[in-house]
Amino acid sequence: MLNVDAVTASIPGLSILLVTGVVTRKECLAESVAWDTLTWFAALIAMAGYLNKYGLIAWFSQTVVKVCPVFLLLLAYFLSAMCRGAAHIGAMFTAFLSVASALGTPSYLGALVLSFLSNLMGGITHYDIGSAPVFYGAGYVSLAKWWGYGFLISVVNLIIWLGVGGIWWKALGLW
Repeated sequence: MLNVDAVTASIPGLSILLVTGVVTRKECLAESVAWDTLTWFAALIAMAGYLNKYGLIAWFSQTVVKVCPVFLLLLAYFLSAMCRGAAHIGAMFTAFLSVASALGTPSYLGALVLSFLSNLMGGITHYDIGSAPVFYGAGYVSLAKWWGYGFLISVVNLIIWLGVGGIWWKALGLW
């Protein structure tokens, strides 16, 4: 409605909380996990933008189409979620959709599948989605358990979405 993005809203919001004393500077600085998340998220978003700006995404799209079947492409997209979701999507979605389309995948189906996989990748590691570092930093789950469960859930998700989902999409006439 106001077309104000989250960063533009959060900076004045935090400033008001600090000025009015609702949050002290010491409390704010003590949230090291949140500051870590903000710092890395900003770096990853910037990196995604520069990868696109300097042509790596276009080069990747043109090169991979020659050697990669669609299933391996989807698997690579899903499992390469080694950065925050927004940075991953910003850097890779267009490139992978271009490659999938060049391989003969209907564009609508390719966009849907990549969107589904983008949503599912959030829990694979302790830094794939914005809330994950907070839970990990609080000590709720050990790193080994997180990665172990993330792997198991990713296998289940791939079986459901690419296996059963593929059959369903075929029944719906999407490919």
